[in-house]
Formats: sequence, C-alpha cells, structure tokens
Amino acid sequence: MVRLNCSIFFLLLTLIPVLAEATAINSLKTFIQETRTVRAKFSQTLYDKNSRAIQESTGTMQFERPEKFRWTYEKPYEQLIVGNGTQVWFYDHDLNQVTIRQFSIAIGSSPAALLAGSSTIEDNFELVELGMQNEMEWLEAIPKSKESAFEFIQMGFSPEGALKIMALRDNFGQTTLLSFSELDKNPTLPADLFKFIPPDNADVITE
Repeated sequence: MVRLNCSIFFLLLTLIPVLAEATAINSLKTFIQETRTVRAKFSQTLYDKNSRAIQESTGTMQFERPEKFRWTYEKPYEQLIVGNGTQVWFYDHDLNQVTIRQFSIAIGSSPAALLAGSSTIEDNFELVELGMQNEMEWLEAIPKSKESAFEFIQMGFSPEGALKIMALRDNFGQTTLLSFSELDKNPTLPADLFKFIPPDNADVITE
C-alpha cells in the first residue's frame, strides 16, 4: 500500500524564484518559461478537514522540465518518487514496495502538470488571481479535469516574484502546505537521478 505522502508528492515542483513583479499568474508563467531544473529541500504539513495538523514530512526534491522529477521523503518515513516522462515509481523503503504507474495517468491535473508539464498551463487549469494577502500575491489554479485528485492549488508569491507557499486542497477536504529552502535554480542534474530500478526482493505493483 502506498502511503499518503505519495498521493500528494506532486507539490514537489514549487518554491522557485521567478523574476516578474506583476501578478501571481505572470510570476507562475515566468517560472515555467525560465526554469529548466530545480534542486531544493522541502517541508510539508498535512491538515485534516478541521484544519488539524496530522502529518509533517521533510525531504529533498529535484526536477527537470519537461516531466522529470525525483522527490525524496526522509522523515517520518523514507519514500522515493521518481518520474521520467513515461512512468512514475513510488518506493516505500520500510515496506520494500514499489508501485509503478503510467506517467500520463499519475501526473494528471496535478501540481507537476502545472509546473513541470510539457503543455501550456491553461490546457489543464483555470487560473484566478486572489490578490495581496500577508504581503504576498496569491493565485488559485483549479483543475479542469473532473478526475483530478485536487479541488484547487493556491500559490503565494513574494513581491520579487518568488513562489513561497503552495497549498493544495484534495477531494477529501484535506490541505497540504509546502515550503522550500536552499533552493538552487537551473543546476546541472545527472541524468540517472530520473531513473529507478526496484531493489532486490521488492514487492512490485504495476497499475
């Protein structure tokens, strides 16, 4: 069984500095146009529908546009999610279990599709400006697909155009809040980061 983290990992591709100073939507589009690779640390908190924190996670992430990413959870459980544009591997270290999904199905109308996909933003999302709140410009991205696992994705940008916060509300009323640190924009990443070979004796499930 894939743990809850794996269903919300796509928030991975978020806290990236961008240069536009206008609206949050312009900042997002500038990020997509100008950012090819990213490496960063992340912290993630999951809240239930009553806004109670029920899980906290930390780890690292790397991605390369289009459609390659590596998302590593270090605490509280060791998990790894790798996508190469064709497949996505979800590996749970403690269970020694790998779940393999077709990339186009796994990514869907997710944050990965919004930030690291090969299509234009408006193909998969309706973008709405939310204005200035807590000294940040906010936007909301609403998936167009009825089959999306998310009701909406909200992003907050600094006045300088850096994406600072990402909040995702899923179809069960839970909210995932992410923040990133030590972000390196457009680093050179080794190609083998986006390859995965299941460990020996792992339980492999193909969906």
